[in-house]
Amino acid sequence: MGLLSRRGRTALVVALAAQRLLELQHSSRNRARARVHDGVAASPRTYPAMVAVHVALFVRCAFTRRRSSASAITEVCALTGLASALFLRLSAIRALGPEWNVTAHVSPTAHVVTSGPYRWVRHPNYTAVMLEFACLPVAVGSPRAAAWLSLGDAMVLWPRIRAEEALLDGLPGYREAFAGVPRFLPLPGRRSQKPPRLSQSAAVSLPKPQ
Repeated sequence: MGLLSRRGRTALVVALAAQRLLELQHSSRNRARARVHDGVAASPRTYPAMVAVHVALFVRCAFTRRRSSASAITEVCALTGLASALFLRLSAIRALGPEWNVTAHVSPTAHVVTSGPYRWVRHPNYTAVMLEFACLPVAVGSPRAAAWLSLGDAMVLWPRIRAEEALLDGLPGYREAFAGVPRFLPLPGRRSQKPPRLSQSAAVSLPKPQ
């Protein structure tokens, strides 16, 4: 039997969904700034699918069973994963500042960020998302849902990440800063480097989304 009551599990889902809505508001302001500076969205065709899988995550987890099928130890591990995902997501948002947005708009004037979790991985926000999809269903007592929801999330993220990396590679200094740095999980001795100072007058042309 799990640690959280049915009401506790529902409250957990509602709290995380509310946080996501606040992130969307924050993102819309940042995205407006990116568009002013001719920002380009990474794989815009996948964004509706991404919204759909996130809605599916919260809707599925909102309808919990009276009793959780997860053991107390499993539930503790899932809740620890969720806490780690939240910390990682907020750290990434703070590090990127006005550059962060949910549609992965990359502005030609964007600065290459190597602080916070970007010291160790290239995509800490996506690591947080994957943790959330794996842990939230388990925390509310639906471990099977974690498998198919994570699969759907991976199918959406893969083309989006490839498109985003193509845009980021167009930023001066990005490749040099993240050479050898893993995408999602940190490795010993692999850290990003501060990019060299470049002329602000140099024009940057980002590839158009496919």
